[in-house]
Amino acid sequence: MNNATIRPNFLEGPIAKQLLGLAWPVLVVLALQTIVAVAETWFVSFLGTDALAGVALVFPVFMLMTMMSNGAIGGGVSSAIARALGAGRRGDALSLAWHAVVLGAAFGALFTLGVLLGGPALFRAMGARGDTLSAALLYANLVFFSAIPGWIANLLAAALRGAGNVRVPAIVTAAGSFSTLALSPLFIFGWGPVPSMGVAGAGVAMIVFNVGSAAALALYMRSKRSPLRLAPQPLKRQLFADVLKVGLLSAVGTVMANLSVVVTTGLVGANGRDAIAGYGLASRLDYLLIPLLFALGTASVTMVGMNIGAGKHERARQIAWTGALVSALATGVIGFLAALFPQAWLHLFSREPEVVAAGAAYLSRVAPFFIFFGAGMSIYFSSQGAGRMAWPFAAGLTRLLIVCVIGAAAATLNGLFWIAGLSYLAFGAINLFALASGYGWGLRALPAKVRPQEPY
Repeated sequence: MNNATIRPNFLEGPIAKQLLGLAWPVLVVLALQTIVAVAETWFVSFLGTDALAGVALVFPVFMLMTMMSNGAIGGGVSSAIARALGAGRRGDALSLAWHAVVLGAAFGALFTLGVLLGGPALFRAMGARGDTLSAALLYANLVFFSAIPGWIANLLAAALRGAGNVRVPAIVTAAGSFSTLALSPLFIFGWGPVPSMGVAGAGVAMIVFNVGSAAALALYMRSKRSPLRLAPQPLKRQLFADVLKVGLLSAVGTVMANLSVVVTTGLVGANGRDAIAGYGLASRLDYLLIPLLFALGTASVTMVGMNIGAGKHERARQIAWTGALVSALATGVIGFLAALFPQAWLHLFSREPEVVAAGAAYLSRVAPFFIFFGAGMSIYFSSQGAGRMAWPFAAGLTRLLIVCVIGAAAATLNGLFWIAGLSYLAFGAINLFALASGYGWGLRALPAKVRPQEPY
């Protein structure tokens, strides 16, 4: 694939059709990964409560790494490559693929060392003791032992998506997910010559997935079929900066988003076991929105980035608005149905009256604001493509401050839930204002005829 074939596909033509065409393979793979994660939890549950609790304690740290590598630093890689290709700087795009490998190795090593050195204290602070702590440490040490190949695989996939190739990363991830689904029970329980490894087996399956994915993507990108040929390149500070100016702010934004959830959970927990259980069940619906928004968002990163690189700023804004509209419609429909019929979701997990009442209180107040969360997240991804993350960062910080400051002052559980909804509203409104005004991308909203067309 060269620039001549990229330009007709992404710099002109129907925007909505192109966005959905790039998004659906990612969405299918994310749905498959969710199924695999649920299945692995089910396998581990046969090992007993200590094993299940230990794996559960590792999951938030693993998800933080996944979100950072795929959506934050990965978004920076996709954005930089898309902008380089759109501007006709193919040499920089090829070099950025190698820089992605170096960044993957560096960030992967940080996570490995962080868990090895800080894992015991972290899991103890989360309440792990005895066999639960032993299970958590065993699983975490194995999973994060392969953090480097895991990061490299995710950043290589991001590089290909930035070049408009979503098919190969989807195929590799799907194949790896199916392999994990087969290997997890084999390693956990053993069969034939393969010994039973218990919790360690789940960790070994993850090592195989990460190493296999990194190897498969690297081999493909060494072939002539790849739009980006992977080969060692001289390292340039400017190219690292091009990735990190987007990726680092996005990474901090990811941490803030997780902190918002942690703080809300802590505030809800002060209202008792039933409240925390109901909130936990209801807020799972929030997390189910992420794969949909990530799939649409990665498509926006690629298309916006290429058009920004090519100087087609008005089309880039049209792409951002189209992505925001599609995301808002999808999340809005889910949110309003959840608010109108909260029991339909909650009864899938519990019929305890107090638990259902707390969950329904959350959904009836927060779910209508999903529409703003969807629009805000779409603009967040489009801003990654444009290489402008200051306003989305401010939106995430505002959301966190609303939860921490105003939420902490809430006198009732229902009041806290209204404030959680307000935080979604603020997040979406700030991002919408940034895009509509032109301030978000460093460009005032001038009429198209007088808007400057030089690169930012």
